[in-house]
Amino acid sequence: MKLYINTFGEFDIKVNGQSVLKESSRTYKIYKLFEYFLTFRNKKLLPDTIIDNLLADSESDDPKNMMRTQIFRLRKIIKAFLPEDSEDEKYIKINFTNGYYCLEIGENTIIDVEEFEELIHQGDIECNSDIGSAIELYENAINLYKGLYLSDNSYEVWLVPTRNYYQRLYLKTLYKLFGLLKEKEEYEKIIPLCEKALLVEPYEEDIHINLMEAMLKLGKFKTAMNHYEYAVNLLEKEMDAKPSGKFIEILKKAQNNTFRNVDIDLSSIKMKLEDVLATGAIHCDLEYFKFLFNMQKRKSHRNNEYDYLCIINYNQRDYNYYDPEESSKCLNDWAKLLKNSLRKGDAFTFWNDRQILIMLHDVRGDGVQIIQDRIVNNLSDYTRINKNEISIVFQPLVSENTMI
Repeated sequence: MKLYINTFGEFDIKVNGQSVLKESSRTYKIYKLFEYFLTFRNKKLLPDTIIDNLLADSESDDPKNMMRTQIFRLRKIIKAFLPEDSEDEKYIKINFTNGYYCLEIGENTIIDVEEFEELIHQGDIECNSDIGSAIELYENAINLYKGLYLSDNSYEVWLVPTRNYYQRLYLKTLYKLFGLLKEKEEYEKIIPLCEKALLVEPYEEDIHINLMEAMLKLGKFKTAMNHYEYAVNLLEKEMDAKPSGKFIEILKKAQNNTFRNVDIDLSSIKMKLEDVLATGAIHCDLEYFKFLFNMQKRKSHRNNEYDYLCIINYNQRDYNYYDPEESSKCLNDWAKLLKNSLRKGDAFTFWNDRQILIMLHDVRGDGVQIIQDRIVNNLSDYTRINKNEISIVFQPLVSENTMI
């Protein structure tokens, strides 16, 4: 009989494909102790180290005795997994020698992480001689990865290094596999691999890119564009991340192929160009603001439009003390304030962490004063900004325009 221990995703122990774990409030801490021993299997562990990692928050007056009791219970639970009269050494055994605990794994116990690493090791060997065999080994390794290492134990600090190691190894192997499949031009195999990988690593940009590249290679241009929109919305919403240069290149390739040799449909193109989510003023980086500024200045010269450049100076209370986190929160407040106070055609950017540039489009009559009053009045909603510490200056984009 073989004992199979699953650590990728949810922790489980199976015999003949059936789980042998029995969940209850009494066993939760015991299983966590088991997960700890399993993570540091075949290593000598001091009792004090175990207590620091697992029982630091315990209110027990005698944590060592509590630990010994839990280990005793864990040994009994492990014994219950095994066939009667079986040798513990061939499965799992917790030894205590010379003041150290050590969990040892026998030949009849298979752990998914060890199988995972061995498959990758064999795949690396085959890479130089038999690409087909390497692909099969990598695929088998990838299929073992069901999620983060012991993902049901989310907040344990001792888990972080091991969890990060296996996550990096998984992604590294996945990209190796993509590379081999591209060499053989087997793009149809890359798509399901990416779709499965995104179930466990939805925010990995390179997986999205490989998926869209494979779609383009197979002529699925519209599907690639649809996935691009989904991926960009996901990354912006969940990670507050803008699409990278590689992401934008994928979109260009998809668009070039989608509109090539097809009747021009301006309505369809217009829908692709429009930002349906745009509300309020545009918040942009300095380079894009500079582009908008020069474009609008040219239009103002030609059409005598009344556009204004505005600068807001914000003097923090303690100029000599700089707190990056507090400054970031303050700039975030400014962004929300200006989006709510300015109009849809206006744009703003941060010149630095104490100065903001605003471009106002087609301001007539007492419009400048109205906008300034609106900004000042809305300040009460943002406690990090004190209106006594700001000054606002307006100037026409084109000097010939009359000041109001």
